Amino acid sequence: MWHKDAFNYESHSLGKGYIATVGQHVKSAKRCCVVNVYAACSLKEKKRLLEDLSKCKEVSQMELWCFYGDFNAIRSRTERQGEDRGDFTSEIKGFNEFIESNFILDLPIVGKKFTWFISNGTTKSRIDSVLVSEEWLQCWPMCKQYVQRREVSDHCALMIKCLDKDWRPKPFRSIDAWHSEQGFDRMVEVRWKSYANQGSDIKGLKEKFKLLKADLKTWNKEVFGNLNSIKRSILQDIESFNYQDCNGQVSESERQSRIELVRRLWEIDSKLESFLRQKARTNWFRYGDSCSRFSHSSLRWRRLRNEVKGVEVWGILIAFSCNSSWML
Repeated sequence: MWHKDAFNYESHSLGKGYIATVGQHVKSAKRCCVVNVYAACSLKEKKRLLEDLSKCKEVSQMELWCFYGDFNAIRSRTERQGEDRGDFTSEIKGFNEFIESNFILDLPIVGKKFTWFISNGTTKSRIDSVLVSEEWLQCWPMCKQYVQRREVSDHCALMIKCLDKDWRPKPFRSIDAWHSEQGFDRMVEVRWKSYANQGSDIKGLKEKFKLLKADLKTWNKEVFGNLNSIKRSILQDIESFNYQDCNGQVSESERQSRIELVRRLWEIDSKLESFLRQKARTNWFRYGDSCSRFSHSSLRWRRLRNEVKGVEVWGILIAFSCNSSWML
């Protein structure tokens, strides 16, 4: 099933309506979980499937996730056209809540607007999707889902393509939230002074920034940490204290610990807001709050707006060549 030059299979788990495969992407050496989904038509069974997928992601330590396949659900009424088959409000609400609560993103779609067509052509909808985690996009930021030609099946195949163009050296960037971390400024000062003399010209300065960038990556991973993971851990601890408090089993020292956890939670939320606001380049305090839907939409459409995916010649989209693509 898997091309060994692209993906090393490790394990898999089966559930009703899905199969989750864990392995390593060879080129990037990143471990990821790829979940193939096939949802039933029943609204009750679809809800149960989405709950199972949420639990699967929640209990796993994996950060790179990709859910793809036939979800048999749409995100808005514009994604279904043709014969009226009833009210889709519950379906739309449930699917959108699944995406938002799991911090996953619906990749921008390229090509046709719909992925499923009834044989007589009277009804069409976009019930096939590719959903990825934020960490997935951090690793492969230019991923998109391309709708392929429909042949025998009533579904169109989806292909994930990730443009991997060499734009030469990237500019040095600093995250605003780093400066709120105690000891960060001192660490940068010490590391900068420790670098050997790289020369007095612009080339020497560039080399020092290159060394500092590598040290900042290490510091960000080991000290600053994964904010989302830290937040989840804090929320679990607070919930544990709250449960004990309901049964009258919390001591005064544990109450103080809970107060400290709440304080840390406010700090983490502040850093996350700063981090996402800087990446989105949008003042959402003016246009809305820092909810995942707004911030993720800003990030996604900023990337989409700034990128040229291909050219259209006589109604045919000719996409630029890509160094990595996954057919789903």
